[in-house]
Amino acid sequence: MASKVLTPETTADRLGIGRTSLYRLRLNDPTFPKAVRLTERRIGFVEAEIDLWLDTRLAERDQQVAA
Repeated sequence: MASKVLTPETTADRLGIGRTSLYRLRLNDPTFPKAVRLTERRIGFVEAEIDLWLDTRLAERDQQVAA
């Protein structure tokens, strides 16, 4: 199975946040997907993992609204 790797910029755009917020998520949220080291100076995020993380957050929100 081929996985698409998103740049930090694309990941931040997909989540509707800035790059600084993305890096804060990486540091402070243990459930946030781990980055993939692509080169010595470049990272990326697996698209499917980002989508799953976001779906989980949406499901948590929906459970809170229903309660």
